[in-house]
Amino acid sequence: MLASPPVKTIEFYNRYSERMETEQVYGEAFLKWAYGNPLGKLALHSFIKRAAFSQWYGNRMDKNCSKSKVEPFIRDYDLNIEEFAQQPETFASFNEFFYRKLKTEARPISEDSIVFPADGRHLAFTNIDKIDGFFVKGQTFDIHQLINDRELSARYAGASLILSRLCPVDYHRFHFPVSGHASQTRLINGPLFSVSPIALSRNLSYLWQNKRTITQIETPSMGKVLMMEIGATCVGSIQQTYCADQAIQKGEEKGYFAFGGSSAIVIFEPGTMQFSKDILSNSSKQIETYAKMGDSMGHAI
Repeated sequence: MLASPPVKTIEFYNRYSERMETEQVYGEAFLKWAYGNPLGKLALHSFIKRAAFSQWYGNRMDKNCSKSKVEPFIRDYDLNIEEFAQQPETFASFNEFFYRKLKTEARPISEDSIVFPADGRHLAFTNIDKIDGFFVKGQTFDIHQLINDRELSARYAGASLILSRLCPVDYHRFHFPVSGHASQTRLINGPLFSVSPIALSRNLSYLWQNKRTITQIETPSMGKVLMMEIGATCVGSIQQTYCADQAIQKGEEKGYFAFGGSSAIVIFEPGTMQFSKDILSNSSKQIETYAKMGDSMGHAI
């Protein structure tokens, strides 16, 4: 594991404000302790990374008494309740609020493009084989371990990839970025490390160590698109809500994450798509771009 200095602040480019912003990190002190302090690292590998810890925390967020956290969370992180499909006081628990639905008009789907699968901070790469670390130079990306299927991963040599990182403050339902025919979802079990830059700057391989799911989307013109959901510390579960082995439409809900930060990854066969200029430019400088589900991430070639 490569050593790196602690992450003091996390900055990203906001596509809508057109400026750099500093992330309000939920549980920042805990993350820095767990991934930067020797005692924290001991706790991390002893129990924090284990599913039982996240299940315990997720169960706390399912309890009726946890709904008292909803109003302060909305206030502290300045969430727009006008987007919510239901009023904040109607949520029975914090978790129910966490994976809330939004009004359809809150996330319009870009018509003539490939769309982001989730709200979040995004990094895009046109060639997986040439990725030289996401959050720190020198850490190489391993597509074979990520997919955990050598025959399938061989098809994606030189493929394009986008990593969408969701924070606890984000809308936590994920959607299909393209139309096509979606397979059953395959579960790849693993531990639950954080996927915050605070953690990934220490060890990028958390992405392919963590519990994750993979779905194949057969498209009319882009071949087979892979969509993955990556679990993380305090993510109680990855729930799939779509009907497998059926036709799906771009922007259709695929599922949701229960409590915690997490990530989605979409992988495209080589030469089938082109990312938008802003996300490519920012990603080349290791800068994440904030954009919402349904907005354009690029176009099919």
